[in-house]
Amino acid sequence: MRILLDENLPRKLAGHLIGHTCRTVAECGWSGKANGELLGLADPQFDVMLTLDKNLPYQQNLDTKGIAVLIVRARSNRIQDLLPVIPECLAALENIQPHQVVRVGSLPPR
Repeated sequence: MRILLDENLPRKLAGHLIGHTCRTVAECGWSGKANGELLGLADPQFDVMLTLDKNLPYQQNLDTKGIAVLIVRARSNRIQDLLPVIPECLAALENIQPHQVVRVGSLPPR
């Protein structure tokens, strides 16, 4: 699967998504793009956008895009907080479909 890592995720996360091709928004030269424009650019080149942005599906109409969105819920975007969610991410990537929004992980109580 071709995965785009949103700006809010660390590049190191890509190395843990074994079996998938990952690029970051910055690597694509799309830093600072608004979500709508970003999804439009990503749609033909990626299958899934991985993000921490829980509001993205409420702000964008994914029915018009071929890309799916995988939303990671974690305490922070630090790699040590994201690593426990990797198995759930990999499982979700096995079944995610175009236009779909899937949420993985949970926010632990503070």
